[in-house]
Amino acid sequence: MNFFNLFQKPDIDQGIREYESESGAVLLDVRTPGEYREGHISGSKNVPLQSLEGIGAVADKKDTPVFVYCYSGSRSRQAVSILQRMGYINVKNIGGIASYTGKVVR
Repeated sequence: MNFFNLFQKPDIDQGIREYESESGAVLLDVRTPGEYREGHISGSKNVPLQSLEGIGAVADKKDTPVFVYCYSGSRSRQAVSILQRMGYINVKNIGGIASYTGKVVR
């Protein structure tokens, strides 16, 4: 990784493509329930950052591929760190829905 990669934001559109190609993967939205209701990516599961202890309801195995997003990518970055400390080994921050160019569900 070079110095400039530190400032590169994840590409949520690419992350969604990866999620869709990964069998058994979970698309995790860590925003608040209110934000989720305002618009989310189809197929995503809402487990707010403050409630990640409930992740087992949507990803009960620690090796489940989990693709995490929020509004801007900040909370999803925090969530990935928390999930890794919880023992999840296949988690990826795909960024923020604010940059998503696909259709959202309202």
